[in-house]
Amino acid sequence: MSENKDELVELSREEQCRRETETLFNRLQLGDKRQQMLTPADFLQIGPALKQQRDTPEKDLAHTFIQRLMILDYRARYIPVKQDSAEVCQFRHEPDVANDETGKSILDALFSSTEDSEPKPKPNVHPMDVQMAVFHCSDTFLRQNMITKLSQCQYALPLLVPDPVSKDIECPLWAFRQIRKSWKMTDKSKGSIMKSMPVCKAETPMVSFLRLGSASLSKSQLLNNLINERHSTFFHRNCPGSTKTRYLMDGVAEIAWYCPAGKPNDSFTDFIAFCNLHGDALSLDKQRDILIEKASINVVLVPSLKRGDRSMTVISSLLKSSKPLICLIADNDSNPVQMKPGHYKIGLKDKSQSDASEELKGIIRNILSGSFKSFQLETLAQVSGIRVDEENEICQKGKAAALKITTLLKGMDVSKIKEKKLPCQGELWHEWSRITKQQYHLKGEIEKEKCKNQRELKEIRQRQRAASCSDLLRLFINNLSSLPSNKKARFLKWTQILLDDLSTDDLARILHSYDEKWSEVLALKKDKSDQLKNKQTELEKISTQLQAATFGLEHIFREIGQIYEAHESLARGRNTGRMKWCDYPALAAELMISGHPMELMDGDAGHVPLTWISSLLDEVIKKLGDKRVFVLSVLGVQSSGKSTMLNAMFGLQFAVSAGRCTKGAFMQLVKVSEEMKNDLKFDYVLVVDTEGLRALELAGNTTLHHDNELATFVVGVANMTLINIFGENPAEMQDVLQIVVQAIMRMKNVKLSPSCVFVHQNVTDIAASEKNMDGKRRLQEKLDQMAQLAAKEEGCDAKSFSDIIEFDVQEDVKYFAQLWEGSPPMAPPNPGYSEGVQELKNTILSKASQSDGMTLSQFKHNIGDLWKALLNENFVFSFKNTLEVAVYRKLEVQYGNWTWTLRKELLTIENQLHNRIENGNHDMVELSYLYKEMSKTYEDVRKAMATYFDDKDQKEMLVQWRGRFESKIKDIREELVKALKRKLDEVLQQKNACKKLDKKKPEFENKLLQKSKQLALQLKDKATNERELQEQFNHVWDGWVTELTADTEPIKDIKLQEDQLSILLELGIESFLIHERQKRGKYKNIANLGDYSEYDTRTKHQDPCEKRQRSEDERVSTNTTTGQSDTVFGNIWKKVKNPFAKQQRFCFQEEEQIRSLIDKVYNQAESTIQGKPLATRGYSSTYLEEMANNVSEQVKEFQSQPSYASRRSSQLIFCSMCLTLQDRTF
Repeated sequence: MSENKDELVELSREEQCRRETETLFNRLQLGDKRQQMLTPADFLQIGPALKQQRDTPEKDLAHTFIQRLMILDYRARYIPVKQDSAEVCQFRHEPDVANDETGKSILDALFSSTEDSEPKPKPNVHPMDVQMAVFHCSDTFLRQNMITKLSQCQYALPLLVPDPVSKDIECPLWAFRQIRKSWKMTDKSKGSIMKSMPVCKAETPMVSFLRLGSASLSKSQLLNNLINERHSTFFHRNCPGSTKTRYLMDGVAEIAWYCPAGKPNDSFTDFIAFCNLHGDALSLDKQRDILIEKASINVVLVPSLKRGDRSMTVISSLLKSSKPLICLIADNDSNPVQMKPGHYKIGLKDKSQSDASEELKGIIRNILSGSFKSFQLETLAQVSGIRVDEENEICQKGKAAALKITTLLKGMDVSKIKEKKLPCQGELWHEWSRITKQQYHLKGEIEKEKCKNQRELKEIRQRQRAASCSDLLRLFINNLSSLPSNKKARFLKWTQILLDDLSTDDLARILHSYDEKWSEVLALKKDKSDQLKNKQTELEKISTQLQAATFGLEHIFREIGQIYEAHESLARGRNTGRMKWCDYPALAAELMISGHPMELMDGDAGHVPLTWISSLLDEVIKKLGDKRVFVLSVLGVQSSGKSTMLNAMFGLQFAVSAGRCTKGAFMQLVKVSEEMKNDLKFDYVLVVDTEGLRALELAGNTTLHHDNELATFVVGVANMTLINIFGENPAEMQDVLQIVVQAIMRMKNVKLSPSCVFVHQNVTDIAASEKNMDGKRRLQEKLDQMAQLAAKEEGCDAKSFSDIIEFDVQEDVKYFAQLWEGSPPMAPPNPGYSEGVQELKNTILSKASQSDGMTLSQFKHNIGDLWKALLNENFVFSFKNTLEVAVYRKLEVQYGNWTWTLRKELLTIENQLHNRIENGNHDMVELSYLYKEMSKTYEDVRKAMATYFDDKDQKEMLVQWRGRFESKIKDIREELVKALKRKLDEVLQQKNACKKLDKKKPEFENKLLQKSKQLALQLKDKATNERELQEQFNHVWDGWVTELTADTEPIKDIKLQEDQLSILLELGIESFLIHERQKRGKYKNIANLGDYSEYDTRTKHQDPCEKRQRSEDERVSTNTTTGQSDTVFGNIWKKVKNPFAKQQRFCFQEEEQIRSLIDKVYNQAESTIQGKPLATRGYSSTYLEEMANNVSEQVKEFQSQPSYASRRSSQLIFCSMCLTLQDRTF
């Protein structure tokens, strides 16, 4: 009878629990979500602004919690609840009490109770019930995101979770798979050792905390004091929002890790897991037994110790075990006592939390100093009686497919994987990128070089195609194309997880080797040892190995892109074997639409795979339609928090850590919610994350060129760029932006309308914006000054930085707090940081609401046009800032003057010596004589150089080029003198040969006569016609001439094109401009043109608002006009309307001045050339240079006129006239 009664009571409890749980889910508007689960797509979209209001309606608690958690706001757990209007607590007035003068009624009211007369207000939802309700209603991917974010917020994570209804225990192991922890351990012999590992794989000591019975002390609060005194890792009864009633937390076991920082004040020196079982462990047998079994140390909190209590059964069992035990007794005031080895008791009565935690820390440290049982999270999958989320069929099939991938890589050196398994993206792709860039900057025999490069590019593609059937790629593609979408998502995530696990140990080993070798190098530097060079070489090898050891999904997709490009460029059939390369873009497009980031620029090769990107975006357009997107990019120096900011802003998961995580640029689509489509004119935000600038891995000029090119691409391709700055000083980004502005000015045929917002992170002063007004003004002045300088150099009339890149210094400079609230690795994110990021997001969306964005097809064309324009641009990217560009250009002009001084002097010496040789006064020329004759002029040039480089205004900037230019002048003197020596030696040789020939002339005439007679006798009566006689004679004549000239030097070919290029470059004309003029050939008609508008490069800038009004019709019209995409720079001088510039035209008077200049220059050049001894001495490159210098002087004079001041137009006219004169003369 009693058994039946107990069963009825149990059933009643279960029914009550079910009703309470159902009520809770309904209160949180999650009633239908246990069947139709929440997914990441429900939250990873652009929705209404997250308001930082004080109270949140109860129905919005769940969504507000997950939204705040996704932006790393740890206050998501403490959301104040706004009561419904009917439940708002009101003050009750009692009129009779208020009017009573005796005070008796007031005392009665003080002791009265209103419990019976008025209903109690409904209790608030417990904060942890909100968290667990969301957890129960989320699919596995949202759970994984949620747990990852909780971990980043330094919160404890649900490890054992009872089902709200069935009470079955689940271990969400899958949700832990993305979490990695980093810590630093101190070793007496090796010093500090840095470790980083996935928590699922880490073998650590585990300390479990259990409560037996009901205690007045908070076990969770005591546990927090062990881990982090400043942050509530485990929720406890004294946390904000806590209530007495909770429905989903009892029976939940949470886990958190303590990560030491390698500092003396660390609480523990080991990486330790702490588990906390919520609720009374006496009634939670299954969870209690699991934790006791898995723990290294068991900590039990009891209210008191009495022999007959139920708790004594559990404690007795623990005392019999050899596993360490710490018994905390609430009503006992004794100091820590060791009952037997490994078994302790501590009294907590009348002790503060800090004192109790210090005693507990000491005992735990003492126990862990000896041997202990390790805990590994993955082993929970082997525990019977619990359900592991990874055991479902979909997860298992995804894991099995991913394991096949990683099985192929087992046992391989991780630094060799890409080389052996992904061969298309290594040296082949890097070489292809290098040659492709060369194609835009050909020198010498251009057509010959072009054909050679095209042949090499084709050979590389053929080698890539031949190497594209690796077992790794074949298996990956087969899985990607055959698995259904739910299993495909698991497969990709498992592959990413397993690849990260694969490289963890090898990376740790390489990092350790690097650390040891670096220590050796530092020691040798102090001793100035001879072995230093060898050790530095070894260190460099390890550094290269470290770079090669990074391996992940992005490299597999990069390989897929290269395979596609190789097959597409060769265009041999649609399919090759089992690898359907033509389907690759569609597979990648499906992933991109689902929110997977795709590589836009390869950071290792520094190149954009245009064919692959274009095909990928075409497939996205096929699947989605030509949607409108707002492109948002980010730019900043290395480790300044760019990816972290984007992750917090949109809830994304770009790779983050100290150092160079992101390589190149990645793009990811973020959908605009239906609620926001009325406010925004686009369907998606396309986020572009980039690698950090000024990376230590790159050195010298490589860094400058790479960073400037990347920055220009990232700014140019986006509607808005976030300029991320760590701290208050923007100096680190000013130089890069100057180059970006100048590069955009030079790309006159690429339609760009960029804007930017400066973001200052790690600014603690809340009044930073107001206090930095002067700094803002100086920033504006600096940017405007550099924009004006660049405009003068490039022939634009821009007056400010915002004429080129839309920027309002009052509105577009933001400040927010540092990321961490304390010192990592145990510090949680700073709520002020999250607030700052959300305010920034609101600013971005507010500005974006005024923009139409661009269509995906426009975005695709912009990428192509911009990248091809960047490949053409090779000059400004090599400089630090705009001022450097201007100073270097002036230096080049001076260098041209110095070299001309040397050439002119040598030409004078040549004329003198040539005349002496002709007159027979010189029969030998010594190098020493030539050097002596040149010495005075050379010393004058050296002094002029020294004076120029020592100029106090530009000395600091010029010093970087001084050594190179001094060497160049020395080398050109050597080259000129030796060339003159060879030329005069040839003249002497010819003169001696002529004398020798004159002496033997009678002998030769006689010999020729004899040979003629012999030939005539041989052919007598044999030759039948005149033609045969002629052929026989020519044969004999050619043989005789060959014999006669056997000792004579052959006539050398004139390298006119090479000389042209060299001389124009020395005079400061940029190479791409020369090649463009030569390619188009229009320079030949410069003297006969009726309209010189194509030589007018002056531009007038529009209002920024007008810049944004770019329509699809304009884009189509532009495409129709330009025709093929490869005419970006071929048509750069056409009158194309730049979105931020209107073309101006020369007036009639200016065109007449140009005609007058051309006539004057041509007449002067012809007169000069006619005076040269071309007939007797032949061609000399010095004549070209003299003519070019004369033209340069005339153009400079023309340019100095007030009515005409465009430097670029002058360069065009100068270049065209020089090329025309050289063609006509030589």
